[in-house]
Amino acid sequence: MSSWLELLNEIKTAGSPHDRVRRKYLKRLSEQTGRNVIVYYSGWLDKAYLANQAGNVFSINDSDKNGFMAAIHKLDRNLGLDLVLHTPGGSIAATESLVDYLRKMFNNNIRAIIPQIAMSAGTMISLSCDEIVMGKHSNLGPIDPQIANLPAHGILEEVEQAKKEIVANPQLQGFWIPILQKYSPSLIGECDKAIRWSDQVVKKWLCTGMFKDDKDKETKADRIIQEMGNHAMTLSHSRHLSFEDIRALDINVTELEENQDLQDAVLCVHHTCIQTINMTNAVKVIENQNGVGQILSIGPPPQI
Repeated sequence: MSSWLELLNEIKTAGSPHDRVRRKYLKRLSEQTGRNVIVYYSGWLDKAYLANQAGNVFSINDSDKNGFMAAIHKLDRNLGLDLVLHTPGGSIAATESLVDYLRKMFNNNIRAIIPQIAMSAGTMISLSCDEIVMGKHSNLGPIDPQIANLPAHGILEEVEQAKKEIVANPQLQGFWIPILQKYSPSLIGECDKAIRWSDQVVKKWLCTGMFKDDKDKETKADRIIQEMGNHAMTLSHSRHLSFEDIRALDINVTELEENQDLQDAVLCVHHTCIQTINMTNAVKVIENQNGVGQILSIGPPPQI
């Protein structure tokens, strides 16, 4: 007969019902596609009330790489990777580092799957992949960088507008000076650098990934950056871009509904990840088809 401690360890190893069901469908998706699968799920939509307590844990940050390192360890990387994304975005620096790592590990053989939404830096990650899979209900977002929760493009546009109006009519200085005083010179410089940084990395990823064999790769990449990265065109950083919007930019995107079996498998993974976040203390899930990865939680662990 097993001891109390042995049985307790067995229960802990087995995981919660949410873990068992989620991992079942992750395994099923991988078996169906013949590829590795890693989910990257944030609870920013379902647990917005924890924003003050959670800090930037909902966003893409440098600590995420630990979860990906654990998930990638011992995988057959020759099978490529299906990266299932659900994220509000996050740090450009962390995103650049994570993308470079994933591309090295899987030799650029990565497909992004968006069951619901991947915004901002999540969209940047998607554009670094060879292909994007989206459903009728899926959305990506603009890739214009944010500085101190303000759109970098918007700040520069406002400063330029002020210059033009003051030159045309010096009497408007009294109107514009209080507005411009909220922007330090260093902030304006940071906005310019963030925009150039974001544009450069996305163009590099598109030209060495999705468009690597296209003779017009630079032209296509520039158009995507202009349309998705220019605040004046997208109007809002929170704008939701549909499958049709993405396809209109000549991005390599496939409609999830084209393959009913794949759609069913992806949505089962999506729903079980969302249920895990809704019904447990989890705020972020990074996990592969073998149940290996990292689950970040806030709050006391459930009693056993």
